[in-house]
Amino acid sequence: MSHPIVRAIGLVIVLASLVGCGAEDPADESGGSLGQPITCNGAGARFATGTIAHSFGPGQSVGQNLFPKPILGPPKGAGCCEGSLDVVSLGNGGSVTVEFAHNAIVDGPGPDFIVFENAFYVNGDESVVFAELATVAVSEDGSSWTEFPCTATEAPYGSCAGQAPVYAGPDAPEIDPLDPTAAGGDAFDLADVGVERARYVRITDREDQVGQNGVFDLDAVGIVNPLCP
Repeated sequence: MSHPIVRAIGLVIVLASLVGCGAEDPADESGGSLGQPITCNGAGARFATGTIAHSFGPGQSVGQNLFPKPILGPPKGAGCCEGSLDVVSLGNGGSVTVEFAHNAIVDGPGPDFIVFENAFYVNGDESVVFAELATVAVSEDGSSWTEFPCTATEAPYGSCAGQAPVYAGPDAPEIDPLDPTAAGGDAFDLADVGVERARYVRITDREDQVGQNGVFDLDAVGIVNPLCP
């Protein structure tokens, strides 16, 4: 039988170890935890690992039966002239909020993150884009949000997601999916809305868009400038 003092010391050690573990950002089944602090112990996720909220609207429902799998990880673009089918349609007015395990977006040089949809050039004509638009918002705590301005009535559409083809994908391994000059998709700079850091990205379909083709189909979200590289 161990001495009472020895048992007490052992209990203190166990409790101390549990407190130390609590300093990290604990992962749940969706890849992260709302409101928990981040410690950069190695590389954090550069693509969405889970969702903290979603609300699908009526209309198109492609990929919703597989949600959230199609929107996690890197994009699977189909190039300039064809839309990828590895997406989740948000439905009219629908939205989804993604997170990144053990990571956050920070304001750095140039664009800070990319939202990938499945827009494409109709018949290869770059002046005719099959665009399905969404408003993008960012948050540090998951409750206070800052939106990028999206004017969805006519091109150019302002800071909207869903208007640029996606070139990065399994069929183009030479393209870095986190290079905003080559990957395609719609790149966003936190400086444009006066935000220094964001842990969550919310994408909301523009059901009020005029002259467009349908609902936003989310492929992926990637961090260009990460807190934990």
